[in-house]
Amino acid sequence: MRLCLRCRTTFGGADWKCPQCGAHPAVIDGFPAFAPELAQGAEGFDPAHFSELARLEAGNFWFRARNRLILWTLERYFPDARNMLEVGCGTGFVLAGISGSRPALHMTGSEVATEGLAFAAQRVPSARLIQMDALAIPFHAEFDLAGAFDVIEHIADDRAVLRQLHAALAPGGGLILTVPQHPKLWSEYDARAGHVRRYRRAELREKVAEVGLEIIRMTSFVSLLLPLMFLSRLTQRAPKAHYDPLAELRIAPWLNRILEGALGVERALIRAGISFPAGGSLLLVARKPQ
Repeated sequence: MRLCLRCRTTFGGADWKCPQCGAHPAVIDGFPAFAPELAQGAEGFDPAHFSELARLEAGNFWFRARNRLILWTLERYFPDARNMLEVGCGTGFVLAGISGSRPALHMTGSEVATEGLAFAAQRVPSARLIQMDALAIPFHAEFDLAGAFDVIEHIADDRAVLRQLHAALAPGGGLILTVPQHPKLWSEYDARAGHVRRYRRAELREKVAEVGLEIIRMTSFVSLLLPLMFLSRLTQRAPKAHYDPLAELRIAPWLNRILEGALGVERALIRAGISFPAGGSLLLVARKPQ
């Protein structure tokens, strides 16, 4: 069901106009905009970086490995999902991966900045794309599956986002989250990326359970590379006058292949049932009770 953010009426159909109060979203850059005041710039991320991000992520080991892990998680835990919401879809890299793997899955992607949605529309023309604030999701009990992939660490009130995701899920629906792990890894990269926090396992588990979701799997990933991450972050502790937030994505092709291979081994271990206790990131899989 769609949810009117003005009067809280739920309604069906293809039209976004609320049958109760007549409210409807603005249209910005061709996308329904539910938070138009935020559409031209996302807090914590410069929209000017979207173009280069879209170019770099398709070849970067971390984005490629995370996509494969997300696709395996979807198949393993939610093979019968019919529709999915991705909150904070960015340039559509994850959307494109899921759409290619599960073409029958009806995808809805959201992003606070319309610059990102323009790239997502090119990558996944079949997806429904909307501009919105993750703190005000215009759906109620609509989706079999929702995902937020390295998104909620950017938002101060992450509990409110989790409550919104819970409300958007149909009974029995699933949630897949990825977030950065370990506060001790905090560096200039996190500050410039607009992160509010890096998560501890117990913190993420507590916040997800608090909103009424049942956790069915939790594991760290980028675990085999954790020593390298600590060494890399030690060089980024001090603020720099000129900082490139995408510099970490520009690595030598030979090193990129080695790192991707290491994460391939790690993914095989996760698929075999191993849950890593520590890593650069956390994967959490949960379900809304029936």
